[in-house]
Amino acid sequence: MDYKHKSVLLNESIEGLNIRPDGIYVDATLGGGGHTYEILKKVTLGKVIGIDQDDYAINRASEKLKEFSNFIPVKSNFYNIKNVLENLNIEKIDGILFDLGVSSFQLDIPERGFSYNNDMPLDMRMDKNQTTTARHIVNGYEESELVRILRDYGEERWASRIAKFIVEEREKEFIETTGQLVTIIKKAIPKQVRQEGGHPAKRTFQAIRIEVNKELEILENALKDAVDCLSEGGRICVITFHSLEDRIIKNAFVDLNKDCICPPEFPKCMCDHRRKLKIITRKPMTPSSEELEENHRAHSAKLRIGERM
Repeated sequence: MDYKHKSVLLNESIEGLNIRPDGIYVDATLGGGGHTYEILKKVTLGKVIGIDQDDYAINRASEKLKEFSNFIPVKSNFYNIKNVLENLNIEKIDGILFDLGVSSFQLDIPERGFSYNNDMPLDMRMDKNQTTTARHIVNGYEESELVRILRDYGEERWASRIAKFIVEEREKEFIETTGQLVTIIKKAIPKQVRQEGGHPAKRTFQAIRIEVNKELEILENALKDAVDCLSEGGRICVITFHSLEDRIIKNAFVDLNKDCICPPEFPKCMCDHRRKLKIITRKPMTPSSEELEENHRAHSAKLRIGERM
């Protein structure tokens, strides 16, 4: 099956990279290859590296981009950016793009267990080689830990109640599928609330997915490593899809934009921190009304752009 993928904020992010034909660029979240394809069309003399931890993404994008001899696919996680470049004997790059969150094809392939719209085994791994799955978290985490991830990663107001219901249900039988989990969530959330807004399981599934793949734990350091890899004038573009990611990116950009990060009570600077990043987007860019009409998955997207000093 050919899973359709629409790259979010495509034109804005490509323009934001300020691409040079002879430059070296990295798509740190290759996914469906949509952004990478547009970068490759502009990079005629340089190189474009596409990184993804998902074998399916690497294979699919490699096939899609086989016409470009200067495309280099790498199976890895973007937190390994420095090692990836070192292995390729590349010291500095001219631009890097992060398109965070879950890819369209990961949601659209029911067997991956990311979607609450299909009854499939609880999985949610972006890298199928890792051992921890959503099933381990749902059936193995203490109730307090479930509350924490639902609250912190899903911003779920019914976190305590959902966690309580999960623990009660798993004492009766192992929770094996997404369908079972959705049923539990619907029982936990009052009926009048379930009728408001989107799917009642959306926040819980987001939280568990983030925990399975440790998405937020690695983000800040990965971003700072990426900025270290940029040559002077190189650009970084980051597309986020929920407030937790955007907050991390915003704060990291602010820190990288400072000459000093010492506590205000210090009489003089002790940190030797130097400004590394010029913030291009004071406010994040968001999709146009036309894009929102064409792609419902673009609704919460935000793009932030910085330039290496």
